[in-house]
Amino acid sequence: MNIILVSNRLAKTRTRSIAFGGRQLMFLMPVLFGLLLVAAFTMQYVLIRFAPEGLSDEIRTILSRIQNDEQQKQKLYMHSSLDAMAIRVGQMQAQVQRLDALGLRLAKLTGMKPEEFQFAQPPAQGGPLVVYPGQEMSESDLQQQLTRLSQVINDRSDKLLAMETMLLQNQLSRKLLPSIPPVQEGYYSSNFGWRIDPFTGTNAMHEGVDYVVDAGTPIYASAGGVVAYASVHPQYGNMVEIDHGNDIVTRYAHASRLLVKVGQVVRRGEKIAEVGNTGRSTGNHLHFEVRYQGVAQNPVRFLEKAAS
Repeated sequence: MNIILVSNRLAKTRTRSIAFGGRQLMFLMPVLFGLLLVAAFTMQYVLIRFAPEGLSDEIRTILSRIQNDEQQKQKLYMHSSLDAMAIRVGQMQAQVQRLDALGLRLAKLTGMKPEEFQFAQPPAQGGPLVVYPGQEMSESDLQQQLTRLSQVINDRSDKLLAMETMLLQNQLSRKLLPSIPPVQEGYYSSNFGWRIDPFTGTNAMHEGVDYVVDAGTPIYASAGGVVAYASVHPQYGNMVEIDHGNDIVTRYAHASRLLVKVGQVVRRGEKIAEVGNTGRSTGNHLHFEVRYQGVAQNPVRFLEKAAS
């Protein structure tokens, strides 16, 4: 590149040679391109900001089209975000409905009154309105709140389901324990423990309780289980023995009639026999026993524990 310098003071022109290599050109090209971009944006801003009335119709049309495209993109983005949040809200509403149903079941299992917990109604809230400037919730904040709330609902659902399982297990265990009296009326004529034997007059252990009732009075299973014995016994007379699992067995002796068979599954409160005077007995009554691992227990303790 040759540069010619001309001046009135100089008697003749002077020539200077400046050589640009590849590195200088590579450096100058981005600088020139950046300057062109800055100039273009500056002119566009000046035309739009300070001289809108001087724009031609074609430029106005192009600018309007660009603005409309940007608005459409923003609308599409907002619609997609709202759709995503609507789906999340719908999922959370379904989860809340399942929690409401689970809460009602738990309330019934625990014996709570339905009016104590109104799961179908929102909880009562109130208080003065206190607003702080700059605390508006943005879209990202709302998304985070929804995600956190969904995680909390899933966690509460898992814990409530675990509680329901435990309550059902406890309820089932109570049903398999002697919990209701085998007869609906009568009184104890002989309690559990040591007593004077009515036949020998000697001190003997009485391994159950005797209910004095009329002949033919229904005898009910004190708990659910499987009939392990239903026949005549030399001392117990007509006797039913029910295995309740967990090494717990109940016996119902001196019956006049048996209504169940060995291997039959009976429910708590189901009629299994009728009171009589068979076997080693002095009159119409029911001899009721509870055994754990083969050892006789006081039946009254089981019945009192179930009633408390």
